Amino acid sequence: METLGHVYRKVEPDLFSCLVHQIIGQQISMAAQKTIWQRLLHGINPVTPKAIDAMSIPSLGNLGISPRKAAAIKGLAAGIQSGPLDISALYAMDDQEVIRILSSFQGIGVWTAQMALIFSMQRPDVLSFGDMGIQKGLRMLYHHRKITPALFAKYKKRYSPHGSVASLYLWEIAGGNIPGMRDYQPQKS
Repeated sequence: METLGHVYRKVEPDLFSCLVHQIIGQQISMAAQKTIWQRLLHGINPVTPKAIDAMSIPSLGNLGISPRKAAAIKGLAAGIQSGPLDISALYAMDDQEVIRILSSFQGIGVWTAQMALIFSMQRPDVLSFGDMGIQKGLRMLYHHRKITPALFAKYKKRYSPHGSVASLYLWEIAGGNIPGMRDYQPQKS
């Protein structure tokens, strides 16, 4: 923490908008995500369930959103618009319950729900085993070749109740922001 100083990350206070942003960014580069997100904002701002519900899958596709992601985004919007999802009720739930409910929607898995917990709901103790950047940061920091579930559980316990802060620093480490640190994962041949 001393070496890196304070880490700044943007928070999206609107949970629906954050989830849409996360769905758009799945399995594409950050640059592509940014471009598509800007196109969406140009068409509808703010990004609300009502505005998304009014759009067709082809119109979302014209912005660069794949049909699968467009269907997931529209499904989430419909779930909020007509039930069963009361998005404001999620704030009173514990992290595991939020993950369970959000991941019941198409296009939202555990990782996406965990990122929403960190970057929208600002939950303090989220460390994602499914995040490759966090695994890489742990390998680099502790000189491990592989992060097993048991080893991850040890670090999760160590960082608790500040797992979200640990996540931010592990992403910085994984991004190569500390000179001389390297990834100890064996190279694939």
